[in-house]
Amino acid sequence: MAGPSGSRRIHGSIAHDLGVAIVTGQYQPGDVLSGEIEFSEQLQVSRTAYREAVRILAAKGLVESRPKTGTRVTERRRWNLLDPDVLAWTFEAEPSQDFIRDLFELRMIVEPAAAELAARRRDGQDLARMGHALEEMARHGLGNEAGRDADRLFHQSILEATRNEPLMSLSSSIEAAVGWTTVFKQRKRKLPRDPVPDHRRLFDAIANADPDGARQAMTELVRLALEDTELSLDA
Repeated sequence: MAGPSGSRRIHGSIAHDLGVAIVTGQYQPGDVLSGEIEFSEQLQVSRTAYREAVRILAAKGLVESRPKTGTRVTERRRWNLLDPDVLAWTFEAEPSQDFIRDLFELRMIVEPAAAELAARRRDGQDLARMGHALEEMARHGLGNEAGRDADRLFHQSILEATRNEPLMSLSSSIEAAVGWTTVFKQRKRKLPRDPVPDHRRLFDAIANADPDGARQAMTELVRLALEDTELSLDA
């Protein structure tokens, strides 16, 4: 019998597989998933593990369970598309071009305003975190996981420097969007240019307490990131 950690891995794995199947269209909205008895017997897992996996998916808005009708895939408009897991599952296949462009629209709405606030409110610790992340990006590049981790940390640090709790709550979603779109645009070709100088200009504006400059630098950074991604979409 699996212990607590083993059980968590099992239901997490089930949630992952079902989540990918849902967001990539293998299960359509309105489809009813297998019952827990059938599913657990088919995969030789406990009914408890399956129920826990369904709870995870329900919390992300992907399914709903009702007595007598079973567990049904919900309409896409109810999905928490900004949940980091849902974003990861979406990018395990080929996300639609519309969805990718929607993510960049979101970033263009949120991040320039966040950069402006960060330039007004950042402190020495914020700048130290951003500076360290920038150094790691330059050292590793965005072609490997270490560099992408640094990129996510850079954007997270900007949101934290806003001191705005609702904005800060978007941190994990923005990080995930930055990370997965960066991976996506390298799936068929190398990055067409080095984005580190764009990040450095943004850092300089925030460090110099220049709100207008920070907003403009972030706007340009996101615009160029979309431009790079468009090249990948057309490849």
